[in-house]
Amino acid sequence: MRVGIVGSGTMAGVHIDGWQHTDAELVGLFSIDPKTSKKLAESSNLQVFSNYQELLDSVDIVDICIPTDLHKEFTIAAAQAGKQIICEKPIALNPDDAQEMIDACKKNNVRLFIAQVVRFFPMYRKAQEQISAGVIGDIGVMRLKRMGYMPYGFENWYADENRSGGIIMDILIHDIDYALWLAGKAKRVYAKTIKSKNPEITADYALITIKFENNAMAIIDGGWAYPHGNFSTSLDIAGSDGVIEWKMTDANSIKPILKEDNKNIAAVAVPQSVLEQSPYATQIQHFYNALKNNTEFDVTPQDALNAIELALAAKESLQTGKPVYLGGK
Repeated sequence: MRVGIVGSGTMAGVHIDGWQHTDAELVGLFSIDPKTSKKLAESSNLQVFSNYQELLDSVDIVDICIPTDLHKEFTIAAAQAGKQIICEKPIALNPDDAQEMIDACKKNNVRLFIAQVVRFFPMYRKAQEQISAGVIGDIGVMRLKRMGYMPYGFENWYADENRSGGIIMDILIHDIDYALWLAGKAKRVYAKTIKSKNPEITADYALITIKFENNAMAIIDGGWAYPHGNFSTSLDIAGSDGVIEWKMTDANSIKPILKEDNKNIAAVAVPQSVLEQSPYATQIQHFYNALKNNTEFDVTPQDALNAIELALAAKESLQTGKPVYLGGK
């Protein structure tokens, strides 16, 4: 299968690296930024397409790594051209656009995969597997943290909420999706945020609390508030029989801490391991293998739509200062 990359920013480069772990043929890229597209194409030994249609005519798979406000336009065009599609998260800025993308792919009999990469980080996946296996019992409270610095992109699009959706839609969408993966449907969300008042400092922090239909709770905090070059993630999930903890400084391992049961089982250890390849490459491999073998994606378009609906409810809570109930109280 022949692959074309749309975009020439950081994520386009990451996806290009990921494709090297498959036997797909990377053909070239198209970008609206000629400066970065030339540089990325030369470093990756790819051709640069002069327009999007030229790329569509030359590939079987389209990998979309462009600002979120452009996802709908480029995805629908790729679907109408009969191409398989992988698109960076979030799927879109609103549910209507997301649904149009999903419908266009169904109508044209092509598959759409949204790159919610946290599900492919081994620590997060291992935690999900242990929770599904009942290792810590029923989930009570999960705390998910994701903190980075203000990203930079073409025309500084991340700073424009009309293009990126802001920190909740762009960076905390990872943890929103992960929380939904673990706990199922949400019924209430409340959010608060604070931004730096210093014009020389770009900092934006948010705290989201979610109540799920199964009565589990999630506390998600993070944003763009670290000095440039710094990044941190962690998880802390408490269940009726124990706790799973992980943070970036834990050498890529997770650590369940279980309460003793009648058999005096005090703990369950998870072997530590150094990542052999990037989770982004694992994600690309998953997408490619699912296409080849006609198997299901681990992240469905509906999953991606559910995540942005919850993210938008959190943003509504920011504006109103009140909890938002999903599907009624």
